[in-house]
Amino acid sequence: MVRRLFICSAADSASVNIRDALIASAEWDDTDGILYHDDTAMITIPEMHIYADNVDDIAVKKGVDAEEMIFLSRHRSSSGIPTLTVHPIGNFHDADLGGRPRTLVKAAPRTMTGILKGLASSDTKGFGVSFEVTHHGPWVNVPSAFVEIGSDETQWNNRAAANIIADALLNKEDNDHISAIGIGGGHYAPRFTEVALKYKVNIGHMIPEYAFANSDDEDVARMVREAAEKSCTKTAYVHKRSMKGAVAKRITDVVISCGLETISSADLDVIRE
Repeated sequence: MVRRLFICSAADSASVNIRDALIASAEWDDTDGILYHDDTAMITIPEMHIYADNVDDIAVKKGVDAEEMIFLSRHRSSSGIPTLTVHPIGNFHDADLGGRPRTLVKAAPRTMTGILKGLASSDTKGFGVSFEVTHHGPWVNVPSAFVEIGSDETQWNNRAAANIIADALLNKEDNDHISAIGIGGGHYAPRFTEVALKYKVNIGHMIPEYAFANSDDEDVARMVREAAEKSCTKTAYVHKRSMKGAVAKRITDVVISCGLETISSADLDVIRE
């Protein structure tokens, strides 16, 4: 079995840029259009990857049965701020950008956190580095993550940014830290990014405050249970300072009712250089 499968979308210029950087950074063998390097494979699909549901099944039919998938992608933001992002995939509610409604894809906490650390430890050439919370498709049945160049076409075609991502992907370090889901905060998850970079913890699915702002306790519990299940953890980091006190207590109570342990940075060991 291939350990990791990189998915490039020919319809995404940033994805192609990252693919080309990967090809230039290592020796790859081409077998029937599939590239192989050590325990990693890479394929290019014609469509936008966020809509490529069941692309893992397509890969299996091509002889690639991967343990994890990493989608190479662009990130779009009206801010235009140069940013390199990593995030899990799935939808807490509607599926406006691919995938299935109210369904999460298996996360890869150790891999996502390892990539984030690799990006942050390099000379990022003016690019910020952050997690994004769980959002968009496609639907696949393999632990997956997106790694992205943002935030507009200028950055998508930036070769230095693609090289940074290629290096982080090819030289990712694994660890045996605990995994946790993140709950609270905004879309760019600055607190979960900070925690993952500073403490011995791997972050899986992240539920932002806007995802549960209009949800009752039953719906919050649904999101929490699936986020934990799809991250293979029973631990949650609740970013209480991002919420009003009453909201933080309510969410914490729901998390505990789901059988999860809640942690804060005080419960985590600091990473020593």
